[in-house]
Amino acid sequence: MRRLLLAIALVFAVSPAGAERLVTQVSQDEVSITSSFAGETLTLFGSIEPEVGATQRFVEGPYHVIITVTGPLQNRVARRKTNQFGIWLNTAQADFIGVPSFYQVLSDARLADITNVITLAENKIPLDLQPIATPTAATQEMLAFAPQLVRLMEEKGFYRLNETGVVFRSDTFYYARVSLPADAPPGPYLAHTFLFKNGEIIAEKSEGFSVRKIGFERFLGLAARQQPLLYGIVCVALALFTGWLGGVVFRR
Repeated sequence: MRRLLLAIALVFAVSPAGAERLVTQVSQDEVSITSSFAGETLTLFGSIEPEVGATQRFVEGPYHVIITVTGPLQNRVARRKTNQFGIWLNTAQADFIGVPSFYQVLSDARLADITNVITLAENKIPLDLQPIATPTAATQEMLAFAPQLVRLMEEKGFYRLNETGVVFRSDTFYYARVSLPADAPPGPYLAHTFLFKNGEIIAEKSEGFSVRKIGFERFLGLAARQQPLLYGIVCVALALFTGWLGGVVFRR
């Protein structure tokens, strides 16, 4: 009996009395892309609650939240053009493997005010850490392409940092809105939430949703990937027919 009581006491001793957990949800599990798709805004809800089995009934902050929303991974090639004897030519390039096609960072305060640079880098939160250059003999030169790739993705609306994107409605309940552009890449998306307290990550939670084409758009996408030769022939034939038809109509 004494051993049993001692074991129970040890369990409570090693269990964190102030452990917190995240309860999160996305407003939509699936976003459908049709011919009239002009973008979509999703809402991420979350609450901070005591860990299951914790001795306390309430949690105490202050808390900070950072949410990263990552789209399907893609391989990308960045090229640099230089003027060679009056002709602009591609003289260098960098291959980036597994780059997020969509990436947004939302927080309730400036990242620098939430935690330190090391913690942000270890969890690969900043935008400029998303591209990964393939190892080559000219690694340093290739890494110079990464900021430009991020800049281009930001200009297209695929990458974004919003340090006021998370709003706390109470000490423990928050929400954030994620805007998907009209040309959002189809595929699986992951919303990962980091809960911070005193600059340290104390809890994490992930929620997934998908973006997919439906109807005629889905048929075209599948045809382009599965039957590229036939798809190309049909496109050329349609272009020729449209040009001929336009010439007949306007000739009259």
